[in-house]
Amino acid sequence: MQNIKKTLVTTFALFSLFFGAGNLIFPPLLGFQSGNMWWLVAIGFSISAVIIPILGIFAHAKLQGTIFDFGKKVSTKFSIVYSLLIYLIAASLPSPRTASVTHEIAIKPFFNTPYIYTSIAYFMLVFLFVINRSKILNILGKILTPAIILILIAIIGVTLFSFDFNLGVTVFKSPFTTGILEGYQTFDAIAAVVVGGVIIVSININNKEDSYEEKKLLIKRAGWLSGFALFFIYAGLIITGAMMNSEFSETISRTELLNGISIKTLGSTANLLLSILVSLACFTTAVGVVTGTADFTKHLFKGSDKVYYFTAFLGCLLGIIMGQFDVNSIIQFAVPALMFIYPLTIILILLNVVPEKYGSTKVFKVVVAVTMIFSIPDFIDSIGYSSTFIKNYIPLSKFNMGWVLPALISFVIANLILKPNRE
Repeated sequence: MQNIKKTLVTTFALFSLFFGAGNLIFPPLLGFQSGNMWWLVAIGFSISAVIIPILGIFAHAKLQGTIFDFGKKVSTKFSIVYSLLIYLIAASLPSPRTASVTHEIAIKPFFNTPYIYTSIAYFMLVFLFVINRSKILNILGKILTPAIILILIAIIGVTLFSFDFNLGVTVFKSPFTTGILEGYQTFDAIAAVVVGGVIIVSININNKEDSYEEKKLLIKRAGWLSGFALFFIYAGLIITGAMMNSEFSETISRTELLNGISIKTLGSTANLLLSILVSLACFTTAVGVVTGTADFTKHLFKGSDKVYYFTAFLGCLLGIIMGQFDVNSIIQFAVPALMFIYPLTIILILLNVVPEKYGSTKVFKVVVAVTMIFSIPDFIDSIGYSSTFIKNYIPLSKFNMGWVLPALISFVIANLILKPNRE
């Protein structure tokens, strides 16, 4: 009975780590546009938004370290640059996006005020919470996530039993890869690398009497359970969006669709409650990102409180600057960064999960270098330039997945060549 309780508590902690309120806005529109191919989109989305992040937690369990440990086999300098880049992206994109989501879901429907007002007020509060490190957020988190999940299950259930399976035709040329690439926007793989170590530390503290193998088994059980829960919610929201194909305009935005679906299924009162809960959950996410970034720079500068406060201020200033844009604009800003950093993050997670004998220092260096090189064409395309002349010769590149086969081949070759000198 005690083991079941530990597993459920850990499962809930992992689920809360990945299930950010910003993630809610992606599956419904993805389903809305995928039509009868919703299931293929759901599988693709789950690979990048569920499976890879959960493997990131398994990697943390193996490493028993922080984000720095993910890239240290490449080199210390690489790991520091990678970590700083990840934190810069987190503070510049997903954190401000929470302010925009809050504005579009909780403010815009009731008040005709500009985004900048919400952004300023929002990140002033974030700054106050970050410098005071309030424990209220932990308490709120334990209440918010279950409440949002219950509402979402109700929305999915009402849709499945009350609406016709009148699915339209997909607008995607490649539903599967579209699902994978849209999963990038959840930032869940990055979340696994950034704060997954915090979860592992908490498990170690709360289960001191357990052996390493028992803790590892606990993490694996909880990881798979939280993964199944995430898949259920994401797939449910995708099919919900697909079944609403004829209910809304084709040009509807992500937040408008989420609001519209909740009103049609549960009524305006439930929609108001969902708006409040999503806004609070967005706030806790922003505080977590800014706090984590400030903690990292503080550690780099030998525990300096001044550096912590300065980083927190910069993080909130970035939030105000970026948070004045609408959600769709921020998503577009994120594409170039994700086209480059997400493949690298996925590879680092996978390399840290494989058995030690297949993940030597030299293998890390070769595979990471190849991944970075073959991610460049997708990055070039994402910033408005054409790399067609290069991508014509790279398999899967037309799906923005040109790095996958080169990374796999380099992994196999590196292991074959380096086998006699296994480290």
